[in-house]
Amino acid sequence: MLLAELVATSADVAATRSRKAKVALLAELLGRVEPDELEVAVSYLGGALRQRRTGLGWRGVSDAAPAATEPTLTVLEVDAAFEAMSRLAGPGSQAARKQAVADLFGRATGAEQAWLRAIVTGNLRQGALDAVTQEAVAQVAQVPLTAVRRAAMLAGSTVAAAGAAFEGEEALAAIGLEVGRPVIPMLASSAPDVAAAMATLSPGDGTEVAVDAKLDGIRIQVHRSGDEVLVVTRSLDDITARLPEVVAVARSLPAERFVLDGEALALAEDGRPMAFQDTASRTAQAEGVAITPHFFDLLHVDGRDLLDAPGHERLAALDALVPERHRVRRLVTSDAAAADAFASETVAAGHEGVVLKDLSAPYAAGRRGAAWVKVKPVHTLDLVVLAVEWGSGRRHGWLSNIHLGARDDSSPTGFVMLGKTFKGMTDEMLAWQTERFLALETHREGHVVHVRPEQVVEIAFDGLQRSTRYAGGLALRFARVVRYRDDKGPDEADTIETVRSLATG
Repeated sequence: MLLAELVATSADVAATRSRKAKVALLAELLGRVEPDELEVAVSYLGGALRQRRTGLGWRGVSDAAPAATEPTLTVLEVDAAFEAMSRLAGPGSQAARKQAVADLFGRATGAEQAWLRAIVTGNLRQGALDAVTQEAVAQVAQVPLTAVRRAAMLAGSTVAAAGAAFEGEEALAAIGLEVGRPVIPMLASSAPDVAAAMATLSPGDGTEVAVDAKLDGIRIQVHRSGDEVLVVTRSLDDITARLPEVVAVARSLPAERFVLDGEALALAEDGRPMAFQDTASRTAQAEGVAITPHFFDLLHVDGRDLLDAPGHERLAALDALVPERHRVRRLVTSDAAAADAFASETVAAGHEGVVLKDLSAPYAAGRRGAAWVKVKPVHTLDLVVLAVEWGSGRRHGWLSNIHLGARDDSSPTGFVMLGKTFKGMTDEMLAWQTERFLALETHREGHVVHVRPEQVVEIAFDGLQRSTRYAGGLALRFARVVRYRDDKGPDEADTIETVRSLATG
């Protein structure tokens, strides 16, 4: 298949807001790819290269060769070119990579060059994330969407599930939890307070829920098989070598094979959590403050898969495996007042809040559903910076006021703006963000610097109000920066649907 065909489909997908139309466009293209092109096509339609690292950034693809007049590149040739670049290392690799980029871009048309530049920098905004691509795969392969989604979560990618989907339901069902292969973690939805969360999970019928302390650390998934231990982040990056303390704890547990879900964080001498930045800094290197793991779920133990087991069964197995000092503090109750008191105690101890969990629900890998509900004492959202304004007065010379966006699959850009803020920024943060956003700059309009939507920022706010100024119909009230989240990518930012649910909640 010519790359031009895929690029044209990508442009058509970006031009429509209809999810149904997006799926139809993707399905039409997938129906034409050859078997050996499938994985590459699925990866590209989902907005990502198959290679996790190519050594390329914005600067590496900004000065492209003159565009070709006719399309000749195939998707497999493009994949092979990036694969070759990913293997370059050592003396002379920089020059070789530059030449490889020139060769590839020299064969690409103008439209293909723009698409290649966008996918290399993670800036392909066509409003078709993995979820939409999964629907297209299921439609073309004529298999249940639920089976595709489950296989993608367990295999760690839609690309891996796509190949199985075209082999049939049995092939999809054969993709199970495998110790040593990371699983996309289960996520929590949000509620404004404990009472609202309890009303959903325990509607006055005596149903007990688990109330877990929400720790302000790094999400980790720990796999052990014999003496082999793997520690990965929520984005499935391997950080085993950086966390020898976690490896030691895993090896001390009385089981040979297991998969644990939890948080790693730095603790002060008094046992209170240190600042998130301290934990993040420590998990980026192998030395520094000590890191302590705290686990809250168990997905597998010694040949027994627990993904589909109810929460109470998983927690019983967790308690039998992990000592209390390495478990997240938990209360099981049906009493809303007790749950609220536990939440207050947790916040007073220096933690973020609580997560309330349905004890009858399975572990929904990769899903943000109603079975887990997080509650924080203040409203916070993880948003993406879309643009930044130059400051004035004391902030002259710094990029200050940031434009904030939530994910929106119906938007051609993939994001919808919710407001601006310059609150909560220290001088150190202003200096950092000026350098950061100038590196992400795409263009300027007067005093506004537009940037590639890559940087996630955690924003606290006091409420939401109706707005005709922003396309989402909502604006944040008294928004302020809590911190920048380098541990999250833009695809992990909160959605406009989440924001709307807070407004109605």
